[in-house]
Amino acid sequence: MQISLQQVVPDFFETGKANGSQLWNQDIAFSTGENVHIIAPSGSGKTSFIHFLYGLRKDYSGNILYDNNNIKNYDAEKFATWRQQNISIIFQDLRLFTQQTVSQNLEIKRLLAPYHRESRITAMANRLGIEGKLTKLCSTCSYGEQQRIAIIRALQQPFDFLLLDEPFSHLDENNRQKAMELMQEEATERKAAIILTDLKKIDYFKAERLLYL
Repeated sequence: MQISLQQVVPDFFETGKANGSQLWNQDIAFSTGENVHIIAPSGSGKTSFIHFLYGLRKDYSGNILYDNNNIKNYDAEKFATWRQQNISIIFQDLRLFTQQTVSQNLEIKRLLAPYHRESRITAMANRLGIEGKLTKLCSTCSYGEQQRIAIIRALQQPFDFLLLDEPFSHLDENNRQKAMELMQEEATERKAAIILTDLKKIDYFKAERLLYL
């Protein structure tokens, strides 16, 4: 699978704001099996970029293609199928069900499009240090714990692309590295791509491409 951008510019950008970007208003493609690190200062459209790739927003000029298919032509059913099988995401605002337990949040995702067995949830929770939270409501977890929950949740489904929008903002360095290692191992196992956006370079993310938004 390949995601291609053809001269994409957000509609809300002022004239000239995309100048100098290595992504906006460019022809560029991302392929399975590669890691792409996108550095984007606040206000450069980082979250919008991730939402464009995932098909949540269409307020841009230019085209985004999944393989050779323009996603502006996708209806809700087509998008649901692609997201379920091909593209997973960690939102900056996480979007957990806060009145459900941690385990329920993870199991709901796993059952919608199973990739791992249920036992892998516990193993991942142990690895990221939140095994004691599985029976707790998400609302009782700290934001850093919720970020780790969202990371584990995203890994429960099949994917060719894993989209990450500042996934570590509330984690200490040790937990950031553990989470990154887990995601890179999962992507390697699936021959999938990771597209990660952040405010600064993350040295332990093994990226083949470093781009400035």
